[in-house]
Amino acid sequence: MARGHQKVQSQQKNAKKQAEAKKAKGHDQKTAAKAALVHTCGVCLSQMPDPKTFKQHFESKHPKSPMPPELVNVDSGI
Repeated sequence: MARGHQKVQSQQKNAKKQAEAKKAKGHDQKTAAKAALVHTCGVCLSQMPDPKTFKQHFESKHPKSPMPPELVNVDSGI
């Protein structure tokens, strides 16, 4: 049963090596940036990070479309 013990040791060593490689790699900026885009325009389907930017986008790109209800009370800062 020596091989069974070696197999367990090899798996542990590989898991440690994989964890160190993942830690050294850091975080993926592209994925983090994509996760930050939480507001989606219903007209053109572009994504924005916050409601203020979303309202500015909607006012400038879609002035004839009715304002979505979630943007009515947002201060656009203009």
